Amino acid sequence: MGLQGQRVVVIGGTAGIGFAVAEGAAREGARVVVASRRRENVDAALKVLPEGAEGQVLDASDEDAVRGFFARVGAYDHLVYTAGDSLLLGSVAGTDTATARNFLDTRLWGAYAAVKHGAGSIRPGGSVVLTTGTAGRRPLPGSSVASALCGAMESLTRALGVELAPLRVNVVSPGVVRTELWRELPEADREGLYRSSAESLPVGRVGEPAEVAEAYLYLMRGGYSTGSVVVVDGGGTLV
Repeated sequence: MGLQGQRVVVIGGTAGIGFAVAEGAAREGARVVVASRRRENVDAALKVLPEGAEGQVLDASDEDAVRGFFARVGAYDHLVYTAGDSLLLGSVAGTDTATARNFLDTRLWGAYAAVKHGAGSIRPGGSVVLTTGTAGRRPLPGSSVASALCGAMESLTRALGVELAPLRVNVVSPGVVRTELWRELPEADREGLYRSSAESLPVGRVGEPAEVAEAYLYLMRGGYSTGSVVVVDGGGTLV
């Protein structure tokens, strides 16, 4: 049931939740491959990850690049997809449609391309774990694009779980977590978001990447889960 000796590919694995997943998998004895758009992020991650970890530069919104990436990677056991730019927040009237499409390129179509080109190299018993968010279940004003993405990712996961069976496909839905996701917010606004979220959450605080990473590790290990959405949000969808 563990990950010892398995090979785990994490697209978006150089920062935030993705990096925490790579660290957690490596601690369990997995050989990890991390991919990110920026070379400096890949190099920084490899300095921290255990010896034997691999890293590649990948623009997940470029399907040709994704195809070539998996051709180089070869056989492996688990695909984790956490790649994505900062959240796009804003009113429908004030959001440029082209900008909204670009937001979906990495998070939705990048994940789609990764599964399309990467699923065939996953060994028997392996899995895919994608990433969504709680905006699809608890939308707020200004979150229309993010909410649309989250709903699409959940539906995509269920469809892939049927189409690609017996390959298991699941998705993790994090709530508010201290990651680079919020980097576009001014620091004061970002800290204010964390404080207000902590006050409203049943657990009394926002999440940390390593805590959310546990859900990805469980879904890789858990051979009886497919088409599942695992929510890790401190109870945010309850209040």
